[in-house]
Amino acid sequence: MTENNKPSAWNRFKTDFKRRISEIKTTRWIRFAIVAAIFIAWVAWLRNWWVILFILLLFDIYITGYIPFTWWKKSKNKALVMVMSWVDAIVYALILVYFVFTFIGQNYQIPSSSLEKTLLTGDYLWVNKMSYGPRVPMTPIHFPLVQNTMPILNTKSYIEWPQWSYHRLEGLGSVKTGDIVVFNFPAGDTVAVRQQNPDYYTLKKIIADELMSKYPDLALQASEMSPEQAESFREQLGKLQIEQNPEVFGEILYRPVDRRENYVKRCVGLPGETLKIVNGDIYINDQKQPWPEEAQFNYIFQMDSPLSDKDWESLDVAVADRRMDQTSGQFIYCSPLTNSKLAQLKQMPGFVSVIREPAPSGEYLFPDKISADWTRADYGPVFIPKKGQTIKLTAENWPMYERVIRNYEYHTDSYVKDGQVYIDGKPADSYTFMMDYYFMMGDNRDNSLDSRYWGFVPEDHIVGKPMRVLISFDPDKGILQGGIRWNRIFKDANSGF
Repeated sequence: MTENNKPSAWNRFKTDFKRRISEIKTTRWIRFAIVAAIFIAWVAWLRNWWVILFILLLFDIYITGYIPFTWWKKSKNKALVMVMSWVDAIVYALILVYFVFTFIGQNYQIPSSSLEKTLLTGDYLWVNKMSYGPRVPMTPIHFPLVQNTMPILNTKSYIEWPQWSYHRLEGLGSVKTGDIVVFNFPAGDTVAVRQQNPDYYTLKKIIADELMSKYPDLALQASEMSPEQAESFREQLGKLQIEQNPEVFGEILYRPVDRRENYVKRCVGLPGETLKIVNGDIYINDQKQPWPEEAQFNYIFQMDSPLSDKDWESLDVAVADRRMDQTSGQFIYCSPLTNSKLAQLKQMPGFVSVIREPAPSGEYLFPDKISADWTRADYGPVFIPKKGQTIKLTAENWPMYERVIRNYEYHTDSYVKDGQVYIDGKPADSYTFMMDYYFMMGDNRDNSLDSRYWGFVPEDHIVGKPMRVLISFDPDKGILQGGIRWNRIFKDANSGF
């Protein structure tokens, strides 16, 4: 055949394409049709029709096979075939896990006692992300099995670029009062990786206050400044101390919203509501709210003889929560108790007396600039921001909403100067919120770092709703000593209100 008689590249492609199509078995077409239907339904749910272009990739994988994903199957090297077959299986598994964890749900471990006795330390939960609508991943390129740090390697498990804007798909409902909710820790945007509790912002305050207490000249210097200057001085003092001691605090990192640590608390306040706490009781819009069934408070109690391990277990108090006054020479204890366990304590042989532990003053509550007289038991009132709601802004209430405006809604050039509030560098006397926010608390009321300490939870931080306890391990017992809590397996993880 002469040069001029050779078929064109387009004709060669058409011929090859028809050949590939003709060789595909009916079962392969059926498999592609099922996958394509699921994919199209998912794109419709996603409401981003540009993604439909990836159906061409699916068509090539199932039908035409131009991209040689399975090149290794034709190799005569048995070792290569075996290794690549494992790699192929792992990649498919990771892709499946990525989509399940992102759009359907995932497991989550309870790491602390803040929700006891509703949820226990050592509970592993199934968290349903469809309850409130799954978020389209804001950091799409990440390893699906870890939150932010690769184990052993201690490196980031995600790539910060690209970053997608917040978008939530249609869900089964919305967050309601009393729901237990998993969310990304709002104050976890900046972390000192070796000391993440307390959070970076509270840590800076604690360090600055310790330095000013240790060195009175620093406190005197701050006292001679204006309030704005003194606050900036305090901020820089704590920040500098953290930066100059990496061996203690580690690297300072910024984390995207969906890569921040997962927390779990109970929602006690919804957008647009006014919340206050009086002697441990929560009031929403001046209406007293019921306690969760398993709510706990700290009690100081005296016995006429020491409590045994068996006594503690009957009171359902974890080892970490068993405190005793070692200085009085008497058997005085302090531990969290539910109402039912408090009644049981009063019936125990040797019981003498019990009082509720007073809430300490001087805690680093949110927001620290206006909460000098607040405690964890007497807090507020605070208005919980609601999307579209406009509030009057003053220098007095600025500390309450500063973090919302600057950090969560990204008006970074916003501040107070000479008593005037500035938003985006311009004077402002009002602000309209762009998102809904929530107030979260633990059921272990006196042992929970929650919204009383770090503020509101933005809607874009909401992850999902715990549905079931998958399995539960008692951290105080070995596996062979009854460490598996069999009675908690498949227990409802969102009860007790």
